[in-house]
Amino acid sequence: MSRRSRSRDFGLTPREEAALRRLSPPWRIQRFLDDLSYDVAGVGCRSPRRVLREHTVQCMDGALFGAAALRLQGHRPLILDLEGEQDTDHVLAVFRQHGCWGAIARSNYSGLRFREPVFRTIRDLVLSYVESYFNLRREKTLRRYSRPVSLALFDRRGWMTAEEDLWYVAEYLVGIRHYRLLSPRVQASLATVDRRMFGAGLVGREGQPARASAASRPRETGRLRNRGR
Repeated sequence: MSRRSRSRDFGLTPREEAALRRLSPPWRIQRFLDDLSYDVAGVGCRSPRRVLREHTVQCMDGALFGAAALRLQGHRPLILDLEGEQDTDHVLAVFRQHGCWGAIARSNYSGLRFREPVFRTIRDLVLSYVESYFNLRREKTLRRYSRPVSLALFDRRGWMTAEEDLWYVAEYLVGIRHYRLLSPRVQASLATVDRRMFGAGLVGREGQPARASAASRPRETGRLRNRGR
């Protein structure tokens, strides 16, 4: 089967397919996502088709878009979930190149985006986000991470081209096993974020920071319905 025939199975139009293929190498996918409007309210979880049309994105649909673009460039469409304590989750599209892992992500925090494929393991990749994963009380909050999930699981539901919101993918991520990243002793010894690091993390942030109270805490249901990550 030809490459073009395989991509037709995803339901993309030739124009959509060409747009995704042009975003190569992976850092071009990140630049594309960074140029889109950020959905601060997190009211939508858009398919890659809708992202191309609406030019709006948040953390979850940013990862979905990244995985779709990577797929058309020969990578598996993989995403993984980062889970914070007293904070919201964050989702990455991950890829492997030259035996190492990298990531693409859209966030309202500048340090939670692209990672070059230089990490030998998924855990090493996730650890690179610890310093930049903080809440508005300047607490470092990253605690757990999931295994990479292939979005091919949802091909029958047409996740790459659907018009409806794809919150079912987020709910799937919430329900799978997550792995502890740091020991309790290490967690207890973490410093608060330096004021300069805090300011750098908020560079380019869209919308006003929420009050650093219960509003910044995840709910057990809808944990991935973005609140600013």
